[in-house]
Amino acid sequence: MKLLSGAPGWTTTADVIVIGSGVAGLTTALNLRSHNLSVLLVTKARIDEGSTKWAQGGIAAALGPGDTPDQHKKDTLAAGAGLCDLAAVDVLVSEGPEAVRKLIARGAVFDKSETGEIALTREGGHLRNRILHAGGDATGAEVSRALLAAVQEDAGIEIIEHALAIDALKSATGRVCGVTLHVIGQGSLDGVGRALSRAVVVATGGLGQVYSQTTNPAVSTGDGVALALRAGADVADVEFIQFHPTVLWRDLANRGQQPLISEAVRGEGAILLNHKDEQFMVGKHPQADLAPRDVVAKEIFNQMRISGQPHVWLDARKIKDFAKRFPTIYASCVANGIDPTVEKIPVAPASHYASGGVRVDLNGQSSIAGLYICGESACTGAHGANRLASNSLLEGLVFGARIADALAKDLPPQEQPVEDSKTTLLDPKIVIPLQIAMSEGAGVMRSESSLRKTMQTLQELSKLTSNQPRIEAWEASNLHLLATAIVRSALERTETRGSHWRSDFPDFSDKWQVRVIEKFDTDGNWHKRVEQIK
Repeated sequence: MKLLSGAPGWTTTADVIVIGSGVAGLTTALNLRSHNLSVLLVTKARIDEGSTKWAQGGIAAALGPGDTPDQHKKDTLAAGAGLCDLAAVDVLVSEGPEAVRKLIARGAVFDKSETGEIALTREGGHLRNRILHAGGDATGAEVSRALLAAVQEDAGIEIIEHALAIDALKSATGRVCGVTLHVIGQGSLDGVGRALSRAVVVATGGLGQVYSQTTNPAVSTGDGVALALRAGADVADVEFIQFHPTVLWRDLANRGQQPLISEAVRGEGAILLNHKDEQFMVGKHPQADLAPRDVVAKEIFNQMRISGQPHVWLDARKIKDFAKRFPTIYASCVANGIDPTVEKIPVAPASHYASGGVRVDLNGQSSIAGLYICGESACTGAHGANRLASNSLLEGLVFGARIADALAKDLPPQEQPVEDSKTTLLDPKIVIPLQIAMSEGAGVMRSESSLRKTMQTLQELSKLTSNQPRIEAWEASNLHLLATAIVRSALERTETRGSHWRSDFPDFSDKWQVRVIEKFDTDGNWHKRVEQIK
């Protein structure tokens, strides 16, 4: 099954195609070059417009005095609520410090303390200060800058900007051997073409645009995960959508990307208050305002239900030098008419991160030969039911390097693609009703009735097909496929765990200490199974 598109008008080749220019894609590309493999780096907008640059909080790594990978592991497992793969977590926390040191060697500059050491802060779910940050609250921008500088200096990395990866190309053996691309704008390539390679790495980030309000940029329509699904790859844990608890609330009419208020603000002393000025997280969790994100998001949702208000308050007025410590957040608040040094900030949960994705092994290999996945598009098992704060940039660094090492050891010759005649395409008009349905029925809180109502809406929207291939239609089709996968898995998991909250099954259940795996076959049929946690 593939998306309807025009006939390819051009062809290009490379040893490896990397789709995505965030921390995962850039790290993978640079490490592939260290093995002297040619790389085609494809990015949907400009090369610096991915989710990475929006990351405010930082990178978690056991680099501080007295901290250890084992302590980082314990915090990661606690946040993951029983669904983490131990081996994946071990890899993440043990290889993390060296991955961060390599990033620093590539030119990334992190904030320093008064003594000249790297300054470490704390975020929700962490029991120690282990978050490196840059520019106060602009860590992602600094990480992106450093990696981009290295990539752009490397003649062995060809960059194609403004290119949407439409579908994977597969050979007669079933191996992924390239992708179809649609390139827009300036340059010698235009329209639909074929990029052939010996392996494809998907690092396209998240799928936040499935929901009405998200912290993700407009390009985050889950294209890579949808591409992998149509290629027949397994996806896992897609029901676990992390809602960031503190996103600047502006107006119910605001849709799309919303300004994030990093939990590092709470790490520096800000507190959450309800409309009665009560510090409502006290007594709800031992870490109170710095509880894991799912705990805080659920309690904020509860407070909003009780008060009938569309937000709660974040009081950061006691933070010294707020504008200096959090310049990006300060500017965002001021732009929206709020001075956080003298006023409380209205906040509410919004879609932030997909803990699940395409199921991969410890080297990023999907269930389809030749197709590797890295970063938020992947389900390594390291995040379980709820990603620990600031483990996302770390995952891209660690697993990007592992993918490159694995490909360097085992990269078969180029194979030629075979044609797939089965196509699908939906009308872009489905996007807004899809987003509304997902936010209302498959958001922070779900139930069987809300999920079935959402599924009914999705089934109705699937009838609105299109015969006009264009970016908006491809994105709409991808969002619909991913929304369907999320709702199917959320219906299957009849418990509350991590960032999956079922109001009709409010308790944690031992029998659900399993991973829900889904697959979409070439005839457009869904298959589901469960997998024991390793």
